[in-house]
Formats: sequence, C-alpha cells, structure tokens
Amino acid sequence: MSLGKRLGAEFFGTFWLVFGGCGSAVLAAAFPQLGIGFAGVALAFGLTVLTMAFAVGHISGGHFNPAVSVGLVAGGRFPAKDLVPYIVAQVVGALAAGAVLYLIASGKPDFSAGGFASNGFGDLSPGGYSLHAALVCEIVMTFFFVFIIMGATDGRAPAGFAPIAIGLALTLIHLVSIPVTNTSVNPARSTGVAFFASTAAVSQLWLFWVAPIVGGGLGGFVYRTLFEPARR
Repeated sequence: MSLGKRLGAEFFGTFWLVFGGCGSAVLAAAFPQLGIGFAGVALAFGLTVLTMAFAVGHISGGHFNPAVSVGLVAGGRFPAKDLVPYIVAQVVGALAAGAVLYLIASGKPDFSAGGFASNGFGDLSPGGYSLHAALVCEIVMTFFFVFIIMGATDGRAPAGFAPIAIGLALTLIHLVSIPVTNTSVNPARSTGVAFFASTAAVSQLWLFWVAPIVGGGLGGFVYRTLFEPARR
C-alpha cells in the first residue's frame, strides 16, 4: 500500500477517534439526562479505535496515535522512516476533528467551550491531580496500551481479534484515568482539542506529548525484548 493511502487512513482514523471520543464528552456527557456519564465516554473512545481498526487497520496498521507509532518503531514493527509522516497525518486529523466538533458544539445558544474535553493536571485535572501524578499515570497507561497492541497483533495471537482487545484496553484505560488527566495516552487527541478550549490547556500540552511517547516507546521496547522470538 502506498504511503499516501496509509496516511489517508491515519488521518480518517484519528479524526474518528477525536470526533467520537471527545464528541461524546462535549456533546453527550454534558447532558446528565442522556445518562452516558464518564463510563460512556470511556466506551466511546474504545469504540472509535475498535471500529476504525477494523475499517482501515489493514491499510495503515491502525495507529491513530503518535505514541503508538513510536511504540511500534521501538518494538520493531514499524519503519522509523515513516514515523514523522504518520505523526503529521494523525495530528492534522485530530485538529480537523476538533474544528468540526467545535463548529457543531458552538451551534448551541448558551455554548461555552470550557475545557472542551482537553487534558490537564492541577487545576485542569478533573480530580485535581498533580503534575507528577498525571505524568506517572500517562506513562503507565500508554505503556500498557502499546504493550497490549504489541501482544494482540503478534503473529502468535488469535487472528482477527486484535481490534477488540485494543478497543477494550482503551476503554479500561479511560475508566481508570479520566479522573486524573481526562485521559490522553495520545498526543494527537490532546492536541486536537486543546486549541479550542477556553482554559490553559495549551500550556500543559507538553506533558501529553512527553508522557505518552515515553510510555509508548517503553511498551514497544519491553514487549519486543521479553516476548518477541529471537531474531537470527
């Protein structure tokens, strides 16, 4: 498959992740009578990855996340020469989704952007968690996300079930970490909405690039080191 087609798949996959996941928070969870709550938001993020992994995973590998791309490079599953183009496509897709979501949300008469499903620590953390708590949480959660991706897509794993495992993993990650950082584990997802928030989300964006990339890189490296068959 050509690089252009793979980048297109990453664009649309990341767009859907941000639009579906963050959209569930901005448009649906804001209305208690709809009853989705934060558990519904967690499920929405998992469903975005599951559906797009089935739809375009066979085209691009279904990363939709710079931290996953970095982790797969560290795990020996993805060529480093394609890393930057993939990250650019993912970030552009996320920003496009944030813009469309903002356009829809601002159509409500009493609209206020507020946090706009952005990530944060301290005053911007849903539970008021500190910088160091957010840093550790994002590193650990992204580590296990990439570790699970590596295992689920291993040639020795049951064929055809990887998108389900990966989608459920992302749901579980959100159920645990929404109170801490509003859950990133994805620098593109964080970037896609931060610029539309009326808070100081952009000033904290650095953490949601550094921590997921560190965690993702470690996840890929550890799985490759411990569990990949020895390369001759």
